[in-house]
Amino acid sequence: MKRIWSNLFAIGIIVIGLVLILSNIGAIDWNYSQSWHYLYPVFILLLGLKILIDFLRGEGGFWFGIFCILFGGLLILDRFEVLAFEFKDVFKLWPLLIIYFGFSLLRFGKKGNKRKSNVNMEWEAGTKKKKDKKKYKKNHNYAIGEHRFESEGWTVEPTQVKNAVGEYYVDFTKALIPNDEIPFHLKGWAGEVRIILPDNVEFRLEALVKAGEINVFGELSEGINQSSYYETPGYADATRKLDIYIDYKAGRIRVDRI
Repeated sequence: MKRIWSNLFAIGIIVIGLVLILSNIGAIDWNYSQSWHYLYPVFILLLGLKILIDFLRGEGGFWFGIFCILFGGLLILDRFEVLAFEFKDVFKLWPLLIIYFGFSLLRFGKKGNKRKSNVNMEWEAGTKKKKDKKKYKKNHNYAIGEHRFESEGWTVEPTQVKNAVGEYYVDFTKALIPNDEIPFHLKGWAGEVRIILPDNVEFRLEALVKAGEINVFGELSEGINQSSYYETPGYADATRKLDIYIDYKAGRIRVDRI
């Protein structure tokens, strides 16, 4: 049974890749921008199935797998108008915490070797990389969620954010940008990124996506292994500048300048 589910997950990923290839060479008419609305919920669902398979093999986390399956399934039902559930409604799933707490009480104090949680493992791994983290004042790892940098007067700091599945919205036009070279790095598995840059700040941008689309100042590229690099003319000599790096496995990246 484990092998069957693992093979189904692999086949699902292969089919998505084949569809993207056929679309790129014009063999089929498939609008990625519209299809992404349906594609990423399936990716979340498949991710949950893969995590559960790993759990049955003694790896991975059971509850995160259940969460991804439930979240992806609800998004799919919304896409087919069975019920209304948007990405921002993820917080409506908070009762899962109560269910988790209830199941934890069923252990009745059972002793034995406890497997370390993914969070603890990430924390311990992070302590071994203090040298790498020193250059980032903000360094976060998230499983899933939406992150917005848009409040008036927010301060730009060296930042590195990693997300499994989620959305980013970053508005640098509302930010206070110090007179320094500031790295701002976003990484994730699946989701969307929207960045707005002011026209009076020098910056360097590198965007990568394994499957998806990148739109930088109106120049669109979509498909497999897409990348985009842009550097403003005055970047090298500027003292105040942004070093923006975006890396996604599957998703949509859009960058505008006003």
